[in-house]
Amino acid sequence: MPVEPARSARPLSASAPRSTAEPATRATAVAPPPGGRAAWLAWAIGASVYVLAVIHRTSLGVAGLDAADRFGIGASALSTFSILQVLVYAAMQIPVGLLVDRFGPRRVLLLGVVLLSAGQLAFAFSAAFAPALASRAVLGCGDAMTFISVLRIAARWFPAARNPLVAQLTGLAGMGGNLVTTVVLAQALHSEGWTPTFTAIALLGAGVFALVALFLREAPAGAPVAPVAAAPRLAVGRQVREAWGEPGTRLGLWVHFTTQFPGNAFGLLWGLPYLVEAQGLSRAGAGGLLTLLVLANMSFGLLFGRLLSLTARARMPIVLTVIAATAAGWAVVLAWPGGRPPLGLVVGVILVMGTNGPASLVGLDYARALNPVERLGTASGIVNMGGFIGTMVTLFGIGVLLDALTPADAAGYTAEAFRWAFCWQYVPMAVGTLMILRLRKKVATAGA
Repeated sequence: MPVEPARSARPLSASAPRSTAEPATRATAVAPPPGGRAAWLAWAIGASVYVLAVIHRTSLGVAGLDAADRFGIGASALSTFSILQVLVYAAMQIPVGLLVDRFGPRRVLLLGVVLLSAGQLAFAFSAAFAPALASRAVLGCGDAMTFISVLRIAARWFPAARNPLVAQLTGLAGMGGNLVTTVVLAQALHSEGWTPTFTAIALLGAGVFALVALFLREAPAGAPVAPVAAAPRLAVGRQVREAWGEPGTRLGLWVHFTTQFPGNAFGLLWGLPYLVEAQGLSRAGAGGLLTLLVLANMSFGLLFGRLLSLTARARMPIVLTVIAATAAGWAVVLAWPGGRPPLGLVVGVILVMGTNGPASLVGLDYARALNPVERLGTASGIVNMGGFIGTMVTLFGIGVLLDALTPADAAGYTAEAFRWAFCWQYVPMAVGTLMILRLRKKVATAGA
């Protein structure tokens, strides 16, 4: 029997607001989320959009060297692609959360698909750095609209005790999109070229748009589509302040920040160049290790989802163990003389980074446990900013250090340059860990 804190185990549709300005009699007649086949169908349709978004998001991870050649840019400029995309994603999280709370996840998902497809299509035909950069910003905006929307659909359809597992399964589905990128997209780029490959990805959006428009039901039959229709809408500023005021939201942000960025930065951009140029692997071998990272994410997602469904007490041990293991794994790899450790050690740290994405979803569980349903989208948006801010800081720091440590006339980046540049990861990791340790007592006092 799943064990959850009293506040997080209650039916989400009956969550009582903390604000005394809202009616006390709201939504008491609404049945709890039913679960069942209809719930899984609604979740699967929403998750298909998230899978598409991850394919778009990670497409540059296997095309980094191609992009550098196509646009004639160095590491700092190359990292700007991912930094801008992640910056837009992070900046959009609170606005998207507010949109989901106000207009429902279905409309937000449809808009997200349109922006994803438009951004990728523009990227496919870009021949210069500036328009390509703008297209990635549009893509990041569409990407930002997917994950929170899927979580909101799950909150309407599934009992509260199921939400940690469904969140992990959503992340696992996204890793399926990453798998498509590392296996299919990498091969397509090699055989078909830049424009045909990215055009084909963009056109996938038409089918997903039709699926959502025709078949997605964002709430069970008889449930109000807008969960707070009976209550006056909060002003935007107040909605954000109340979500931020929950210690679980702030802790969730720092958990997401600290656990997600190492694997994210590696998979989004710097993994392939590191494995090819610093470790001397072929592109096929590097692609295989990136695929291993995706498979590890999927496996740990299932494990963590099961543990969190059994007991909420597993949250903090999972988070701290993942942070410690990631820090220790990279310490061994980076301390190896000459910057070229044995392949077994590289594989080991990649497997450890497979825990990063699933652990970051624990942050969303903290926010869900301590926020009522009417501001769940806003709180989730705040938390979901964390990992992408950490990723942005890491991508930029590594790019700047690589350029600074590599002679101007060098043909590529050396193992020694990568070794010192990757040490930058410990700066955001230390900051995030200190904030987690500071906030965990407040959340424990609040009962989550």
